[in-house]
Amino acid sequence: MNNIPYYSVSEYYKDTYGEKVYKLPIKLSLTCPNRDGSCGVGGCIFCSEAGGSFENLPTSMTVEEQLSSNKDYIGSRYKANKFIAYFQNFSNTYMPLSEFKEVINACNKDYIVAIAVSTRSDCVTYDKLVFLNEFREKTGIDITFELGLQTANYKTLDILNRGESLADFIRAASLLKEFDIRVCTHVILSLPWDGIRDVIESARIINALSVKEVKMHSLFIVKDTKLANMYLNNEIKMISKEAYQRNVIEFLRYLDKDVAIARLVGRAPKEETLFCNWDTSWWLIRDEIVKYMNDNGIVQGDKSKNKIFEKIKED
Repeated sequence: MNNIPYYSVSEYYKDTYGEKVYKLPIKLSLTCPNRDGSCGVGGCIFCSEAGGSFENLPTSMTVEEQLSSNKDYIGSRYKANKFIAYFQNFSNTYMPLSEFKEVINACNKDYIVAIAVSTRSDCVTYDKLVFLNEFREKTGIDITFELGLQTANYKTLDILNRGESLADFIRAASLLKEFDIRVCTHVILSLPWDGIRDVIESARIINALSVKEVKMHSLFIVKDTKLANMYLNNEIKMISKEAYQRNVIEFLRYLDKDVAIARLVGRAPKEETLFCNWDTSWWLIRDEIVKYMNDNGIVQGDKSKNKIFEKIKED
């Protein structure tokens, strides 16, 4: 697409690595502290037994085997040469340090330019960050942590059974900033319990913490989850597609202009869900958002308060 009114992650990759970069998903045999009783049981109400991943290779394959297989397929399909090793499902730092070192060291390949580690805020620990800092200095491979904020609304976080608070997210993001480790934050912008003020506040918190990347999601209703039961029992009412698009646009307007946007809307297999993206293709939802922004002269960051600070610094 041309004339995109936000800073896309593909543009960030070209700015940083000089060409297109693709993620190679890796699935490990893991759980999370919100499932095993450490901080809760049952997990988040929207999370399936797959732990947030739908299309990964089996965990019986080693990290190196998954990287090689995905590189061969994605590399040939998109003619890509540089890749990001993406630890995607569940909480990928929720393991002993010795095991964590093994899986990270397995990614030390000449075609890997970065490693993305998806985890929970309460699983960000100092010892693993010390190791990652040493690994980065030794190999030159960049590190990004993907953390789920989902919403700044603490009441909604309780309903979602997140097992972690906004303060947990702030603590983790602040610690990662100390180590100069890049943070990508996930937000769900169609939560039935949130209003537009929650959407805006989520953007403002992301700005305040100097988060570098954001992934936006609409709320999926995955089968065999607590959320699915709530949906089937008419305990929740999904917002409209148009309301979601308005939320995305307002979120982008309050988000700093240099925060890379990985996606405006996620997707999930139809056979795995009861509700997903209003039975509309994700790209159509995205294209309608982009068209509205372009037609109305709206761009990412045009309501960000950091513009005021930038003006003061210039003066």
